[in-house]
Amino acid sequence: MEKRLTRTEMLFSFGFLFMLVVAVGAFFYGVQIGSDKTESKLIEQTKHLSSTKGGAVTAYQQQDLVSFYHTVFLPYREFQTEWFQSLHKMSSQQLADTSSALKELSSLAKQKYKEAETASVPKTSPLLEQAQLQFLKGLKMFQEAADRGAVSAKELSNAELLSALKQDAYYVEGVKHAMGGQQNYYDAMLQWASSVNPNIPNVIATSDVLEINQWKSLPLVVKNKLMAQQLNTRKQLASFYPQDLTSRVDEFILAGQANKMKMKTIDAIVDLLISTEAVRSGDFSGSKAQLYTKELLPQLPFFYPEKE
Repeated sequence: MEKRLTRTEMLFSFGFLFMLVVAVGAFFYGVQIGSDKTESKLIEQTKHLSSTKGGAVTAYQQQDLVSFYHTVFLPYREFQTEWFQSLHKMSSQQLADTSSALKELSSLAKQKYKEAETASVPKTSPLLEQAQLQFLKGLKMFQEAADRGAVSAKELSNAELLSALKQDAYYVEGVKHAMGGQQNYYDAMLQWASSVNPNIPNVIATSDVLEINQWKSLPLVVKNKLMAQQLNTRKQLASFYPQDLTSRVDEFILAGQANKMKMKTIDAIVDLLISTEAVRSGDFSGSKAQLYTKELLPQLPFFYPEKE
């Protein structure tokens, strides 16, 4: 005969479940509040960094894009590179002390945050201001995720830790802000290109589904903006740049693969390329001379490698 729970035991069980639900909810609420507080703090801290110049100026000048690359985007990318390398070593059992490695990542995120925080971004370039804010918030969230991972590393296997890191609420928030910042930066490049060449639109009116025929006629700077948007929509933290994805999409189409597979949309091609890990950092440089010799681009290091 089954033993029925007493009233006291039932109340205790319901009380425990209620407290568990409240605790989980409070954690995720805390992450959001922490992110919001970070944003408010960053806005206040960076007010004095914005600068304006007398007279009429172009909202997005090439010198501002270059300055942003070196002072904000590059510090963030340097952290991201180390993050990927450390996680690769973790997955291949190359780290003797995983906890120490994550502590070093946390320290690096803090260092790169300080570097990017001091960058001066003109008020005439609101997309760059927003990008700076997003990258700073991303670095702050990654720092928190690395700290939490360093603690968990003492109790979890490498495989379990990797899974936990990717599901960590702070990591998820970090990816969201980092990809948002990247999209803001590429949006700013489009605004610059439009100011240089009136034939390039500063606003892209595309349907929810971008057809391959539409894609073919777009300028490179527009394609790059759309690929940054694709990565942001997917919340895909990738080691490659949006232009690397652009070049792989173009190569895929030119090689006739899209026709063979009866693909009609850019979304389908991007899904395939990302899911099969067919995009690498440097793909753009490898195809630039063949595909993009006459395209307008700002003079940024990742578009014009030194070896050229």
